[in-house]
Amino acid sequence: MSQVLTETATIARPIPDRAARRAVGLWLLTCCFMVAVMVLLGGITRLTDSGLSIMEWKPIMGALPPLTDAAWDHVFALYKQIAEYKHINPGMTVDGFKSIFWWEYLHRLWGRLIAVAFLVPFLWFLLRGKLTRAEAPRLVALFALGGLQGFAGWFMVASGFQDRVDVSQYRLVVHLMLALAIFALMLWYAMDYLDTRPLQGDRAAAADLARHGKWMNMLIAFQIALGGLVAGTDAGFVYNDFPMMNGHWLSPDLFLTSPWYLNFTENLAMVQFQHRLTSGFVAIAVISFLVRLRRRDFDRVLKRRAIALPCALAAQAFLGMATLWLVVPMPLAVLHQLGAFVLLGSGLVAQHGLKRIAKA
Repeated sequence: MSQVLTETATIARPIPDRAARRAVGLWLLTCCFMVAVMVLLGGITRLTDSGLSIMEWKPIMGALPPLTDAAWDHVFALYKQIAEYKHINPGMTVDGFKSIFWWEYLHRLWGRLIAVAFLVPFLWFLLRGKLTRAEAPRLVALFALGGLQGFAGWFMVASGFQDRVDVSQYRLVVHLMLALAIFALMLWYAMDYLDTRPLQGDRAAAADLARHGKWMNMLIAFQIALGGLVAGTDAGFVYNDFPMMNGHWLSPDLFLTSPWYLNFTENLAMVQFQHRLTSGFVAIAVISFLVRLRRRDFDRVLKRRAIALPCALAAQAFLGMATLWLVVPMPLAVLHQLGAFVLLGSGLVAQHGLKRIAKA
């Protein structure tokens, strides 16, 4: 009897219709766009040396900025205690402090807005039966990952409160890669809801090329992590010629640090060189993926979507070179960081379509 009641309840539960699924997909896509903006704001915060201007982590009360002169004096007094003020900004006035404070405040505020933009619609969709029970856990995990990202941001900032004049590049990479994971998962889930058009193609060939796409996207993600090391060590401000490095194809400074393994994360020459080198492997992976895709008899829709990949790759290469040549101007550097997410997003969309064909 209980089994019959359970089956009846399951049948009675409304299955989300196409319009509801599209609404869920658009909501996730909007949140994905907000994460990309968050990355852009993070890049500006880094380049303006604003990240250490807020010395307290108050997830709720911190949503309000200082509103009185006394409050401004308090937060400025905290900033004066750290090495960045003492060695980089001695003599800074309150007005000068405000110019860096607002970028960090906006970065944190946008993170709070993302949390609200995700949680409120999620609860509404869940309570209205627009999400199935199988779909809810992965979205809860995604929200938890966002909470972990907030903690990782504070963990990164706290590394600059002692003897450093900036944050740890290791913690910066962790912070960046968590943002990348949230972006990638959110985009993939959004495509699950939005990409419903039937796609034609050979299943075995699609499965094989989907594996290629998977490794390509993992390589792009690795390259983004290396870019995080470049940003975290300010390695972009040295060796500003390309493809040479101060007139050398291989810089003689690649292995100056001891022990040897620290060269890969702390030696500016090696940090920048490995980012350059991996960009070539990314280009090979993307171009070979496109060639294989064009040669196969896949749906035209999938091939048209894949056009975004070479466009994103070319733009990213140009932005990377121009950022070096011009010694890291903020607009180009921020666009280069954002372009990496666009390139990965293009790869994920292509991989998602191939997975759909393989599982059809």
